[in-house]
Amino acid sequence: MENILPNNIVLGAGIAGISASYHLKQKGIESTIYEKDSDWGGLCGFFEIEGFRFDRFVHFTFTKEEYIANIFEKSSPLYAHPSISYNYYNGAWLKHPAINNLAQLSSEEKTQIITDFVNRPQKDVSEIKNYDEWLRVQNGNYFAEHFPFPYTRKYWGQEPKDMETRWIGNRIRSAALDEVLRGAFEEQEQNFYYTSYMKYPKKGGFRSILNHCRNGLDIHFNKNVVRIDSRNKAVYFADGCHEQYDRLISSLPLPEIVKIIDDCPAEVLEAAEKLHWTSGYQISLGFNRPDVAKHLWFYIYDEDVMPARVYSPNLKSSDNAPEGCSSLQAEVFFDCKAEIPLSSVVLENTISRLKEICNFVDKDIVVKDIRFEKYANVTFTHEIYENRQIILDYLKSEGIDSIGRFGKWDYLWTFQAFKTGMEI
Repeated sequence: MENILPNNIVLGAGIAGISASYHLKQKGIESTIYEKDSDWGGLCGFFEIEGFRFDRFVHFTFTKEEYIANIFEKSSPLYAHPSISYNYYNGAWLKHPAINNLAQLSSEEKTQIITDFVNRPQKDVSEIKNYDEWLRVQNGNYFAEHFPFPYTRKYWGQEPKDMETRWIGNRIRSAALDEVLRGAFEEQEQNFYYTSYMKYPKKGGFRSILNHCRNGLDIHFNKNVVRIDSRNKAVYFADGCHEQYDRLISSLPLPEIVKIIDDCPAEVLEAAEKLHWTSGYQISLGFNRPDVAKHLWFYIYDEDVMPARVYSPNLKSSDNAPEGCSSLQAEVFFDCKAEIPLSSVVLENTISRLKEICNFVDKDIVVKDIRFEKYANVTFTHEIYENRQIILDYLKSEGIDSIGRFGKWDYLWTFQAFKTGMEI
């Protein structure tokens, strides 16, 4: 009698889906990936315009987990960039983190920041109810209100008081008084960032860290899932096709997958409605000058400048731009329930303000592009854990394994998203 192999389906060919299919293959288990786009990589993918390569949102890797680091390195040799970034604030450039490098500010503003830092509220972690309080306890009122508060509105699309704090972990470092004082007189050489390096492939854009894993995988493109019949274990696609499965592994965002599962309970759909995330525009600029990009990446605190963060593809790797050229890519984020402005408005604001900040003119620009991503980051509002658990418990009960940043609905760096595929 002929043996019929089980049909393992993976939804999504991003970093988590590639990892899941690769690690199943290492155990002798075949799987098929179905991807809605025409290429693989998901948010780790890229696009090219006139010799300029741009990633879909900023990506680096800094994992210290040897197994994952070796896989990434086996896929592509990596540059190890020192984690030196800057902050733009009211015309001044402050090395990151700003609280440790106040030297470029006026004496009046430094005095106000340091005074408030010394007299900042004293609370135990257990007493802190929201991100607003956490920032004031960490930095003092003045710094909190002029730096991370505006950035929170720009990056997360939320007021700090509407966010909880468990997501922070080691992402934001607490400064000591002697560091703040020293940095008020001179830019400090010490790197206070949470990692000492950021790694990026020498060739092929960020997704090339997955080349080794992607080889030999069965990926079907332009396969947008529109229905899941979990009772009869079938996945239906927009092109009219459907596939039976024995095991279903999904990297689809939680708010999307619940809408396409037959007879999904009302309480699960309600939980998904309460989740928040950011959507984002990517503004990609290529220049006929080699010197426009001066920082690997930088943050912008001015609220009248739409981008929250800007980085340089050509500084990540010279392979990302033609010889003698440079490039910038800006990110503009909005809460999922906010009114999203027209791309033309965002593009105009971004270019006009970056001209002032980065010192270029119209004739220097040879490529300009704007693209929208519906899912950029998971937002940690106060009800996130309760609602996330309702959905994940339901998916588990339906025999669906969820992976990746938006499948786990968590703040995952790229190597952590990769790890969720490993664990499958």
